[in-house]
Amino acid sequence: MSRSYSRSRTRLDALAVVGDRLATGLLDVTDDIDALDSTGFWAVVLRFDAPPVCARFSDVRSARPWPGAPWVGPDPATWTSSLDRSAFEAGVRAVRASIGAGNVYQVNLTRRLSAPLPPHGEIPALGAALALGNPAPYSAVVHLPDHEVAVASASPERFLTRSGERVWSSPIKGTASSPEAFLAKDRAENVMIVDLVRNDLGRVCEYGTVRVPSLLSVEPHPGLVHLVSTIEGRLRPGVGWRELLEATFPPGSVTGAPKIAALEHIARLEPVARGPYCGAIGWVDADGRRGELNVAIRTFWAEDGCLHFGTGGGITWGSDPAGEWNETELKARHLLKVASGLVQA
Repeated sequence: MSRSYSRSRTRLDALAVVGDRLATGLLDVTDDIDALDSTGFWAVVLRFDAPPVCARFSDVRSARPWPGAPWVGPDPATWTSSLDRSAFEAGVRAVRASIGAGNVYQVNLTRRLSAPLPPHGEIPALGAALALGNPAPYSAVVHLPDHEVAVASASPERFLTRSGERVWSSPIKGTASSPEAFLAKDRAENVMIVDLVRNDLGRVCEYGTVRVPSLLSVEPHPGLVHLVSTIEGRLRPGVGWRELLEATFPPGSVTGAPKIAALEHIARLEPVARGPYCGAIGWVDADGRRGELNVAIRTFWAEDGCLHFGTGGGITWGSDPAGEWNETELKARHLLKVASGLVQA
């Protein structure tokens, strides 16, 4: 990983909307995570399977309404999937077979939806449409045209929040159309990932400080409900962002358990790279030693003339292939309507 900054000329159209802040005046872009322990305010895009992007901005203020042209989305009929139903369900069966053989306990299986990027489609405009049509607690927009970064996230999930030495994570596992529709499988998924996150944080937190203040809380979101738990701890002296992310990234809720085995299954079963999807997006105030990163689910990004969106779910022994496909459809349904301009605030 490079440890030098690449200087970028300031551009008015480079911006980030993260943590209720609008950041403009691009100063630096680097893939060096150590920069997050230097100075300044950084927008961060940690891609699942590519180098990170850390962008330092000079001007940070409260976010304001999008002043540009409104988003005009792709035709809903143009969305295609990297895995069709039969291929996705075959992947679920393959994971179940591996679980039965004792190779893994849970794997997060995903697919990518893609549509032609509309002419003059600006990702900040899509971010504004998402903020109105699908408000989310960890939403984020990062638009760096000189660096081919254009992401708009309506994530409901906290990956990491840091305040000084305190750090906490709130993985989502378990999705249903209503609280009454949760299955035993959903609760098992959640508890499994809580154990994984406890172990991840335990690698960098002081002994005895990692705890679970909230387990299996029900959170409503547009069109569905989730089970959410929170794990927290206190970082050991000398632990910076590099050590914290090396211990915890990629997020356990979008990989599986054990994490390394789950990642091997993901690489084998998913035909395309995840890119920013299932990574993390957010902000770091290096001077204040604070920051917040989401899990980059419910996330759109522009690449190679297309608009992309990922959807998936955790596969356990109790998973039903048809049910898992339906869950990916449920997660995508409302967001695709927003992105195609079919949902208004």
